[in-house]
Amino acid sequence: MDEVVITGGGVVSPYGFGYQPFIDGLHSGSVVIGDNPWVPPGDEYFTWYAPVPDADLSDRLDPKIIDGTDRFARWTLIAVHEALQRAGLADPPPLRTAVVIGTSGGGTNSLQRAQHLASTQGPAAVPRKLLIQIWPNMAASQISMELGLHGPQLTICSACASSIDAIGLAARMIESGQVDVAIAGGAEGGNGTNDDFVPATFYAQRAYGMTTFVPGRLEASLPMDVQRSGVVTGEGAGIVILERKSHAEARNARILGRVRGWGTVADGYHPSAPEPSGKWEAEAMRQAILDADCQPDDIDAILAHATGTPKGDGAEIAAINLLHQDRSTPLYVTSIKGHIGHTGAASGVMAVLVCLDTFANKRLPHTAGTVHPDPAVAFDLVMKKPIALDVKRCQINGFGFGGQNASLVIEAPAQAAPQQATSAT
Repeated sequence: MDEVVITGGGVVSPYGFGYQPFIDGLHSGSVVIGDNPWVPPGDEYFTWYAPVPDADLSDRLDPKIIDGTDRFARWTLIAVHEALQRAGLADPPPLRTAVVIGTSGGGTNSLQRAQHLASTQGPAAVPRKLLIQIWPNMAASQISMELGLHGPQLTICSACASSIDAIGLAARMIESGQVDVAIAGGAEGGNGTNDDFVPATFYAQRAYGMTTFVPGRLEASLPMDVQRSGVVTGEGAGIVILERKSHAEARNARILGRVRGWGTVADGYHPSAPEPSGKWEAEAMRQAILDADCQPDDIDAILAHATGTPKGDGAEIAAINLLHQDRSTPLYVTSIKGHIGHTGAASGVMAVLVCLDTFANKRLPHTAGTVHPDPAVAFDLVMKKPIALDVKRCQINGFGFGGQNASLVIEAPAQAAPQQATSAT
């Protein structure tokens, strides 16, 4: 791909609302993982959670939208507003704009809460708008309705690779000439912190061995660390505005980055565990690099999926090692999940937003919490503090349940040569 550029981005994250609080939080090293509100008093387990902070949304969204949406759709709409504002694109062309949004759970959390209300208070307690809250396509639908868009409206559900695939597919649509603009990204909604029930998914994660049980929140999510023990669930949304290069140039838009390559393949191995050798994850990465018409040595930094699970991180470490075993230049790798937990389908696009900041400000955040890297790591894992780094190309990975493997190559708008990394001040 050569003609797809990024002109804006927006985010709602466990740091709060907005791109700048998100970026500032990562570079400050602030870890926003906290107590899980659903752990019963006296429970022998420690579990952790990273929700979007509670806030009054009445100044951000119409009350009817708040009433008729799940959190995942609300976060998406707020991120879209910011992304369009930062792109300077108030009125996307109605028939030439695609909306492509990824989500894993959609409105699952609203459904769980409604079932709890039905069981404890009876049928009359079930929200009458439940059906339009729970369908996964409702985030994309709400965007199109609010902006008056009539182009392709698509929802991608490829687990934690969803926003990577959403951006890749949207870029293909621009590249093919089908559209000129795309609103692309991903979202997950949690239950918040004030609900009076324990969601079934909490018990399921614990029973399935996904949840971290360490007693300290700062050790709860340790990507690629020898002491990693499980996932910390986060929530939020991220959006990027993609445009045909000529469309962006015609309106004198500021270009933040370029989507150069996308790879997506199936593990075909197991419902939840990755293929241990990492060969199919490496294949997704390889396809993205080939699509970008470059070589592994041309990748300066990787925003790894790196969820902090022994099996998941092990496969990704193997994949990176396999693909980059013969490289002649340093490869810097980081993950943001030590800061904000695993935001599911939103995690990939959030990493893309980090790459855009890296291009603009020549810095790369560290992998919060990780101090003892897995001995298998054969690359430069960024730890303890951010580094200063002039990056031309970033690769972003997203791997999910069901063997979903996806990867993007994003290129800086400028063509400056990369420099050796130093400690950031």
